[in-house]
Amino acid sequence: MSQDSLAKMECGECKQTNYYSTRNKKIKTRLALKKHCKHCKKHTDHKETK
Repeated sequence: MSQDSLAKMECGECKQTNYYSTRNKKIKTRLALKKHCKHCKKHTDHKETK
């Protein structure tokens, strides 16, 4: 898996980087998923960072 297709996912509440996800680079919008944050201990929105 190439590092170009990986996206860092950051928690919307505590701003910690928790996940790495693959994405299609042709789509210009940022990826947003609802994931479990181990720091907040609840499900929160995780958004793609640079």
